[in-house]
Amino acid sequence: MGHVTGLGEGDAAMTIHAAVPGDEAVLLQLIRELASYERLSEEVEATEGRLHEALFGTGRSAEAVLAREGDEIVGFALWFHNFSTFVGRRGLYLEDLYVRPAFRGRGYGEALMRHLAGVAVAHGCGRMEWAVLNWNARAADFYGRLGARPMDQWTVFRWDGPALKRVA
Repeated sequence: MGHVTGLGEGDAAMTIHAAVPGDEAVLLQLIRELASYERLSEEVEATEGRLHEALFGTGRSAEAVLAREGDEIVGFALWFHNFSTFVGRRGLYLEDLYVRPAFRGRGYGEALMRHLAGVAVAHGCGRMEWAVLNWNARAADFYGRLGARPMDQWTVFRWDGPALKRVA
């Protein structure tokens, strides 16, 4: 999915384009901004090198798009494909969606979500999923307005760091 144009205020139209090699630094900056907003800055271990390998390396495991207003980067979305045994098809898992605070409420988040829905449909995905922090009512309301439904019957579990190594 290439470029999407048409949103934005004044003369600066919004575009959404696939991240390319060389975008790692700005993606890392946006990830850090998101982590700060989510009160999770201490969890950021990503580096430009890790992002390059994940997005553009031979073992590519994720994809990303950047949203711009004119020449200014206003946000990003990063996702990967998972698989549903019940549906029997892959899905699109949205890992992160972020719009810089100065640009919120102007249609950028919706444009990014619609873009990703288009990616999911184009790739034959049976579903698109993501997680929202329990305290982030603004995000939950936003997704609800777009027709998404919370999966209240599920709880996310995680192993990471020493716990992952201990279990392994």
